[in-house]
Amino acid sequence: MPAAANSNRGFMDAMFGPPPGVELTQGRPAHQLQYQSQYVGHPKFLRQVVNYRTHHAPGTAVVDTRQHYLYLVLNGGRAMRYGIGVARYGFEWTGTHRVTAKREWPSWTPPAEMHARQPGLPRFMEGGPNNPMGARALYLGSTLYRIHGTNEPWTIGRSVSSGCIRMTNEDVIDLYRRVPLGAKVVVV
Repeated sequence: MPAAANSNRGFMDAMFGPPPGVELTQGRPAHQLQYQSQYVGHPKFLRQVVNYRTHHAPGTAVVDTRQHYLYLVLNGGRAMRYGIGVARYGFEWTGTHRVTAKREWPSWTPPAEMHARQPGLPRFMEGGPNNPMGARALYLGSTLYRIHGTNEPWTIGRSVSSGCIRMTNEDVIDLYRRVPLGAKVVVV
């Protein structure tokens, strides 16, 4: 591993690793300090239908970055609410875009700016369970931003990304099925 990557390892583990003393397991947890990959840090971030008054049409995704929720507007003053991880300080953004592409198990090519900040990142990573993009991705307009899954479910409810919206893999699969190409996405 390059020296620069080693010097950032502690920071990266603290920001993006599981909570201290906890380890991730693919199978059934052997003890209470292990948890499965669909782990979510707080029940309020679990997917659920909620009352939601808005002027946005059904089918619109409203991303509330301050509250760490994505609302998919439904009929009758309701919305499907998902817990999300959002941009960390200095990487926040707002705007309205459309879903211009959708991918199952997307590959990942970190941009040059991300490599400058985190030199240990790969240049390219094939899609799959170990890819930080997770199980599905919805691409937003001509931006570099996506709504995507994560293999770090403990980051849901936190501000940790470089601008993308993170969801658990289970939730992004659900959203992917519900949201067509061209759907409106409003980030506030």
